[in-house]
Amino acid sequence: MPRKPSSPAGGGIVSSSHLVSPRSVELSEFEFGLIVAWNAFSRWAVRCMDAAGCPDLAITDVLLLHNLNHRARNKKLADICFMLNYEDTHVVAYSLKKLVAAGLARADKVGKEVAYSPTPAGEAAVQQYRQVREACLVSSLDIERNHDIGELARLLRTMSGMYDQAARAATSL
Repeated sequence: MPRKPSSPAGGGIVSSSHLVSPRSVELSEFEFGLIVAWNAFSRWAVRCMDAAGCPDLAITDVLLLHNLNHRARNKKLADICFMLNYEDTHVVAYSLKKLVAAGLARADKVGKEVAYSPTPAGEAAVQQYRQVREACLVSSLDIERNHDIGELARLLRTMSGMYDQAARAATSL
């Protein structure tokens, strides 16, 4: 017998109705929004980087290239993982090797560790990305919504901490 689709109380838009409880309709809506937004952002960032002249980069590669350009400081693998909240260092290490092989990043031995930084080509790529971003995304942004976006960014950071704490709790069960 086919299952009847259920909708949460209050009519929220969710991806996993089986997880909705009276206390969590909004959380379920948030999670669905997060899933959809993450996938849209990932698609956008990859295509923006492609338009900037760097095809064949995955979302992790794009994020790492931007991170390497952030504040013009050399960065260690552990620092990159910590800042971007990546748990799997192997994924980040592979992506860094990819960026080095593409000539967008460099790896310099500093004592026992390796420090990564962008090459001039990597710096140029993120500047071109910025131009594409301005033309395709920022130009269509309603300037009056910037305050709301800032509030949403703070909420996302808060929720990130809650999910991290919940993950630690689940690990201890």
